Amino acid sequence: MSTCTTLSRELTEPLAGTAPTARSWLLVEQAGPWGARALTESHFDPDLGRELQRRTAGTGVEIALIRRPGRHADRPPSGRREVYLAHTAPGRSWVRRATLHPEDLLDLDFAALGAGAHGSAGAAYDGDPLALVCTNGRRDRCCALLGRPLAAELAAAGHAQVWEVTHLGGHRFSPTMLVLPYGYAYGRLSAHTAKEVLEATHQGRTVPEWCRGRSYWSRPLQTAELAVRQQFGVDQADALVVEAGGPEAEETAVTVRHTDGRLWRASVRRTLLQPARQESCLKPAGNPTGYEVVALTAQAAR
Repeated sequence: MSTCTTLSRELTEPLAGTAPTARSWLLVEQAGPWGARALTESHFDPDLGRELQRRTAGTGVEIALIRRPGRHADRPPSGRREVYLAHTAPGRSWVRRATLHPEDLLDLDFAALGAGAHGSAGAAYDGDPLALVCTNGRRDRCCALLGRPLAAELAAAGHAQVWEVTHLGGHRFSPTMLVLPYGYAYGRLSAHTAKEVLEATHQGRTVPEWCRGRSYWSRPLQTAELAVRQQFGVDQADALVVEAGGPEAEETAVTVRHTDGRLWRASVRRTLLQPARQESCLKPAGNPTGYEVVALTAQAAR
């Protein structure tokens, strides 16, 4: 049976520049079944879900539901949920953890969270990297068929902070995984390469070969950063800072700076990918937007 992931692999569609975009993440535990739009189509209070969507709109905060791999009850018995807050700015990333009732989420300052200020919400988390594997089959069957076995394998291998997550975009790159605190998304993973990614993240590194981009950046900036990593062998997670020379256009000028003073200029072109393909098994074929680096030059170190 053909799937969106099968066609994407056959077309050797690039991973770079396909990560979800979010400066900060709010992850809320919710066991049980998830609908395609999980915040309003699950056991999570749909009115609360809609209000959280309203309050986070335009703040840079992305909300997702999470659950442990394997069988689980429909909802935590106490009504209290494990919650993670994360910010993904290079050199200023952090993760906070709390256990609270879902309605307490309305007390959060989402504009501040998006800007990187947690306001002492929760407690500092400095444990193993969070591994968030997309498994929501109601959004795309590939996420369930490929994501759930991966999450289960990672948990069985002893990675304590593995969670299933409702949505990371890029269904055709399944299985996909987001790692925090850095916010790098990965795709087309196997159990072996996912374990490699988690070990690298634990050491403060990235694995550019399977990387879709850092969620903190827009997609043209993700593409430029990964081009530098791949061509110049940069794998330290917080080594690069990226900025655009102007608003996104058909061709965007991007500057990539290394903490050691090196500097690169990139030109990133936005294209419509050919031939048409399904972005999801549930969508008709179309031409998704892609990004490619058409020029990359090293500048004199500063």
